[in-house]
Amino acid sequence: MHRPRARAVLFDLDGTLADSAPGLADATNDMLHARGRPALPLASLRPAVGSGARGMVGTAFGLLPGQPGYDSLRDEFLARYELRLLEKTRLFDEVHALLDALEVQGLAWGIVTNKALRFAEPMTRALGLVPRTPVLVGGDSTAHTKPHPAPLLEAARRLGLAPEYCVYVGDDLRDMQAGKAAGMGALAAAWGYLGHDADPDTWPADFVLPNPLALLQRLEVP
Repeated sequence: MHRPRARAVLFDLDGTLADSAPGLADATNDMLHARGRPALPLASLRPAVGSGARGMVGTAFGLLPGQPGYDSLRDEFLARYELRLLEKTRLFDEVHALLDALEVQGLAWGIVTNKALRFAEPMTRALGLVPRTPVLVGGDSTAHTKPHPAPLLEAARRLGLAPEYCVYVGDDLRDMQAGKAAGMGALAAAWGYLGHDADPDTWPADFVLPNPLALLQRLEVP
């Protein structure tokens, strides 16, 4: 089925627009240091960043949600991360140019993240993304998080667009699943965190983007 020309682009935050891995890794290593354990290199933690607290606690302590001790470690991680939130986070290379090009062409854009607004709002403001975009949907903005389509549908509603006029860009399998479930185009951000042993070529993505500016070619933006 032919998809209508996109009128808006929705982005995941961590691993797509923002490189927040250093702050998340530092919060994790703060926890390890407090327990007299050696720090983990950023390279070993980076692939788990897309899973947030679950990924960090799982990689550092080998615990999963529902296991004894997980909840307290998760809460400690979130408290420590809140202190580290803005220290090293930056936009990925080419993101500024990408957003400028979208705006010049009159294409709306927004952010849909599983990150709670408690963290997403100050981060996006510090990065100059909000109030530049009118749409920020966080992990606690709707009753469901990705891969459920509800957050993406809420973002389209706020933009006043039908879902088929939107595309979603993200660096996780859940992003592609959410995009497809919402009836949007789904584009994988290969420069992102991706996850351990992830292969975006196997995801239900319409296209895998090697870098942010490649999105302009897919949208046929000059």
